Amino acid sequence: MQRSLEALPLTNSMLSEFELINKYFDWGAGIGDDCALIDVGVHQQFVTTVDTLIEGVHFPVDTSPVDIAYKALAVNLSDLAAMGATPNYFTLALTLPNIDEQWLEDFSSSLKALATEYNIKLIGGDTTKGMLSITINATGTIQGVALMRSGAKVGDGIFVSNTLGDAALAWQQIQNQKIPSRNLLTQFNHPEPQVKLGQVLLGVASSCIDISDGLEQDLSHILSHSKVGASIDLDALPLSNEVAQYIANTGDWCVALAGGDDYELCFTVPESQLDTIQSIEKKLGVVLTKIGVIVESGLEIKGLDKTCQSYQHF
Repeated sequence: MQRSLEALPLTNSMLSEFELINKYFDWGAGIGDDCALIDVGVHQQFVTTVDTLIEGVHFPVDTSPVDIAYKALAVNLSDLAAMGATPNYFTLALTLPNIDEQWLEDFSSSLKALATEYNIKLIGGDTTKGMLSITINATGTIQGVALMRSGAKVGDGIFVSNTLGDAALAWQQIQNQKIPSRNLLTQFNHPEPQVKLGQVLLGVASSCIDISDGLEQDLSHILSHSKVGASIDLDALPLSNEVAQYIANTGDWCVALAGGDDYELCFTVPESQLDTIQSIEKKLGVVLTKIGVIVESGLEIKGLDKTCQSYQHF
């Protein structure tokens, strides 16, 4: 599930998002990874994922249609990346308060450009009238065995791609009526789905997840599904200069640990595959940073002296 960016008022509900899903909608079909996984042949798997973006919750009211369209598809591509899938098709359900042809032209052009870049085809959908929201269901295929959240083993290294906290810092600044830098805004509105990385991690990584709700919470899903623990070195977290400066000034590591909306990959790698990780870095031009190691139980974050709260949907 994709992280919502605007903290909603607390309700009287006793259920978290994941408790809600487990209690009412886990009917034994294997819910729990970034995508649903279906075997369709020998050494071939089909994956499907769905995400909804709602105005005022997942993006500010004045967000451009170009940015909305890009992110709506990008977050689905990120889910496919976390499984190691090759994108194939997607459907679009678009709810609009009214017909604005310029808005639709900009939205369509942006959506088409990203779809073309990742060779994923729009094959259908639905349109309705109401509060602005966009739901995309994306599908992909995997030759081999998908990356899962359940394969991490004690001794595996824990890695993340690129940097953490940029989008969260951008959103924090927007909420405080500040104008983020171009770099922070790009990370917030136009996250780059790590599709190629996910594909080359097939057979290399022992587990994988995309970081949407925050590193701490999303890593916890790997730990839960794999029945292991983790030890994380706070100082090893990869940060942009702006996020590093923010943390130096405020001491607030939570923006990188729990801010979310990074859409980078967090994955675990056996020691025997560490040389392969270096080769992948050079091949793709992506920065892959070891931030910790899988242990038997618990989640230790060395150097953290406070509790961070990742986003909760309910």
